[in-house]
Amino acid sequence: MDRRVAKTLALLEQAHLSLVVENGYDAVTVEDICARANVGRSTFYAHFTGKDDLHRRGVEALRHELKVHGAAASGDGDTPGLAFSLPMFEHARGHLDLYRALTGSRAGVVAMESIRQVLCEAVRAELSSVAATGSATAPPRELLVQHVVGAYLGILTWWLDAGAQIPPREMDAMFRRLMGEGLPPT
Repeated sequence: MDRRVAKTLALLEQAHLSLVVENGYDAVTVEDICARANVGRSTFYAHFTGKDDLHRRGVEALRHELKVHGAAASGDGDTPGLAFSLPMFEHARGHLDLYRALTGSRAGVVAMESIRQVLCEAVRAELSSVAATGSATAPPRELLVQHVVGAYLGILTWWLDAGAQIPPREMDAMFRRLMGEGLPPT
């Protein structure tokens, strides 16, 4: 890739992320991104179809990171289908303001849905390697995917809103325990 193109793309991504943190995803416009990056609209549209397309580029980077970390963690004997958990908590902690903007009250539907899709893909991929139980009462695999991802996003959002004070490894351990054991008896 040409260095000028790479620099332009980096400026656009950086402008997009900083504006999302400041204003929330839905409030950010292509005009805002171009002004912050000091790039013309025609240059923006030479690379992206809109802000959602630019956002998807960032999501692709997250998807790749989770895939790499998930593959490394898949052989550790942990609960199947949860290898994404620790890398996601760590990534969120490292980009706290961005994740708060993407998952909190200022989150856009596109932003939140893209994170959900990345997580669903990760869980589906991990569960595809787990043998089906064959039980007639076993829930459909997609129900399991939605259950895991819904629970994870709820916990992630709570953790971020609380300031991410609990270390990512502890959050991962608690999430895995809840997924493996369910609710403690009352």
